[in-house]
Amino acid sequence: MTAFIAMAILGAFLALVLAVASRRFAVETNPLVGQINGALPGANCGGCGYAGCMNYAEAVALKGADPTLCAPGGVKTGMEIARILGVEVTNKARSVAHCHCQHENVKTVAVYSGIQTCRGASLQGLGGGWLDCRYGCLGYGDCKNACLFGAITMGEDKRPVVDEDKCTGCQKCSVACPRALMAVTPIDKHVHVLCHNRDKGAMANKICAHACIACKKCEKECPVDAIHVNNLLAEIDYDKCISCGKCVKVCPHQVIITLRDKRRGKKTWPDAKNTIPGETLTEGRSDDYSTKGPSVS
Repeated sequence: MTAFIAMAILGAFLALVLAVASRRFAVETNPLVGQINGALPGANCGGCGYAGCMNYAEAVALKGADPTLCAPGGVKTGMEIARILGVEVTNKARSVAHCHCQHENVKTVAVYSGIQTCRGASLQGLGGGWLDCRYGCLGYGDCKNACLFGAITMGEDKRPVVDEDKCTGCQKCSVACPRALMAVTPIDKHVHVLCHNRDKGAMANKICAHACIACKKCEKECPVDAIHVNNLLAEIDYDKCISCGKCVKVCPHQVIITLRDKRRGKKTWPDAKNTIPGETLTEGRSDDYSTKGPSVS
């Protein structure tokens, strides 16, 4: 009996010590972190640049990170976080992914039967050279498998096709592509260089029917100095590009394309002046594909 009483007293004492210690050494947490994390979709895709939704919530609440970086959550999430913080947000166009390789008439030099992934096929010693273009799309769908939102499918030519209505711009596909072909750009920029080949013109011309040959015709034609040939490949400065399409018309290999006509058939979304036009899978988009400058024939 005495032993039982002693154990009970000891247990009560230890409980008291733990209670005091928990209060004394408790780490205070900002309640905003929990509220912001609750507003996030929980995809943990990393598209915001942080390792998961909780880390992003902490960065927003404690470090002043941009509250509109959640691509899967879109405008609703951005506005909800802004409401929680009591701040105003600025407008920005949402971004979508594109494969910068047309994958047409690309020559092959061998039959590859190794690891059936793009990253596996790119490993040295495992057949990475089976495709004549060492910069081109390998077509095994690493980007498709990395997409959390079903926005990427593989076409009959084994080239990734992006559904812009589903794409959130999370950049998972960009990270997955071993040849850096999946680029995420603002959706209000219609002109793109669909090539990543940096071989000299004569060699590139032999390898692919739609390879950049660094002729610089696009560079000379651009009225706003937005496109330049760097390291044998045309590159667009999207901060300057006005999507006029003049470079598209002069490209001899149809390397530079415009998505304006493709996007024109989309629904015209209302102007959302009080929201963030950076949404993805939510309503209220402000992307008006029919009024973004002159058309390109």
